[in-house]
Formats: sequence, C-alpha cells, structure tokens
Amino acid sequence: MTGPIGYTTTTEDVLKGVSLAGKRALVTGTSAGLGVETARALAAHGAHVVGAVRDLAKGEAATAKVRADAKAGGGSFELIELDLASLASVRAAADALVAKGEKFDIIIANAGVMAAPFGKTADGFETQFGTNHLGHFLLINRIASLLNPGARVVSLASSGHRFSNVDLEDPNFEHTDYDPWAAYGRAKTANILFAVEFDRRHKASGIRAAAVHPGGIQTELDRYLPEGALDAMVAQINDDEKAAGRGPFAFKTIPQGAATSVWAATADGAEVGGHYCENCHVGAVLAPGAKLNPLSEGVFGYALDPETAKALWAKSEQWVGEQF
Repeated sequence: MTGPIGYTTTTEDVLKGVSLAGKRALVTGTSAGLGVETARALAAHGAHVVGAVRDLAKGEAATAKVRADAKAGGGSFELIELDLASLASVRAAADALVAKGEKFDIIIANAGVMAAPFGKTADGFETQFGTNHLGHFLLINRIASLLNPGARVVSLASSGHRFSNVDLEDPNFEHTDYDPWAAYGRAKTANILFAVEFDRRHKASGIRAAAVHPGGIQTELDRYLPEGALDAMVAQINDDEKAAGRGPFAFKTIPQGAATSVWAATADGAEVGGHYCENCHVGAVLAPGAKLNPLSEGVFGYALDPETAKALWAKSEQWVGEQF
C-alpha cells in the first residue's frame, strides 16, 4: 500500500499494485455490505474467492459485480451455503471444503449480527454469541488443515467490544437480564479473543490471525435497531465532536469499511498477528475505564488477554462438542 492510511483508506488503496494471483480466500457473509466488497476487492486482484452465505439466491444476486471484477482482474468467485446459526450447517460446509481439499491463504470471518433482540440459534445459544463467535469458531477450526503456511485468518470485531467482556459462566443470558448491546459486546470481544488464541496456536507454522474493527458504516448490520436509534446515536456523536472542537461524524463508505479486513489479510503477518486492527493499522491498548465515543480508536486490554482467550477457547470446545 502506498500513500497515507487511515479512516478514509479504501480497499483499492490497500491493494494498489498488489497481485493476489494464485491465492485462495474464504469470506463469510458475502450477500451484503462489507462481505461483498471484501470478496470483490480480493477477486479483482486475482484471488479465487469462496463466498459463504446463508441464502444462496440472495448471495447470487448481490455478487454480480464481484464476478465481473473477478473476470476482469484474473480472479474467480464461487458461493457455498453456510448458516452460522446452525452448527449442523457449519459442519456440513466445513466437511464439504475439507473433502474438496483445496487450500486457503486467507479466511475472513466477516458475517455477523448486531444488537439483535433476544433469541437463540438452532443449537440453543444466544443469537449474537452463537452466530458471531461459535459458528466461526467451529468453521475455522474444522478447516484449519486447509490453511497454507503463511496463511491469514481475519476475525471481524468492532469497537463495540467495549460494551462488555465475555461471560464464560452465562453466555446465553440465562441468569442475566438480556441487553442487545451487552450481547453484541460479548460476541465482539469473543471475536478478538479467538484471533488471539488462534494466532498463538498456529504462528509457529506461519499462520497468523488478527481481529479488525471496520469502523462506522451503514450496512444491513443495523437492521435490528429501532427506528430513529441510529440518527440519535449520530446526533450524540456530533454533539460530542462539536464540544471537542472537531467536525461532524461521517460514516465510512463500504470500500473504506472493508479496507482494514483486506489490509490485515495481506499485511505482514508479524505486524498484525494476535492484534486488534483498525483504520489499516494496529490499534493501541486503552487504559481501563477510558471514556470514549464510537469514533475513538483503541482496544480494551480484556479483549487481548491471553488467559481469557485460552479459557474462552476451552469453553467454546465444550459448547460445540469438539476439541481442536
């Protein structure tokens, strides 16, 4: 990547002059938003991209430009069916990939839900934790044998991890009053901790993992927010920014939001491995209790704690009924 990097960096800025010919990538959630742009950028620069979606018809309709740009750039694109809220679906998708035996250089765990009303996955897990964390945990571990030496795993997290640490004793809110943002925070913290532990387990073979925060983008992720809630959040941010002598908040475009995923997938592994990344750089660790708004950069230390990461991994193995 050449030139300045930061909030407005796009996927094309990241990949300018980069050839991904011969590389294979798996991207989950390629039926909308960031997933579509992430797949498009990789394929447009020569990679073969496998997009994983819950709804194949929706995925086909959403990825026409991915296929066109792949053809123009020497890459290719295909879709597979995957419902992260069903461990049976995850196992079926993983088994099919393993049986096919084609290796991967990049996995980007992009799919997810945000601030959903209380619900449970097909296996009885709280929706956000089960979908965002456990589905990806099972998928990536089941296909880890397909990762080439030097491969990269990118786990989509969020500044929303600041809402809550993981709760290893009550992940499904059976003994805690449900709050959609607390649940989102738990899931996003888990996404970061997964990257920390996966990186520790695989870095000796050159396989590195990183977590990324894409920034503030308007996508289908906000579909569960009550009417007017997003406008109210932006108004509060703008009041805070004005009081601090700064200009108004601007949402990232989708190519800007997908840039950090693409950057972490192609940057030097030693630079990003085991870290939380944002705005195409490694995020700083924040002091406990730091007062922040959604524009603030940085990651709370609990989301990078290696012992919590190990404990979450062990619990996740118990919850999915498999050891890795």
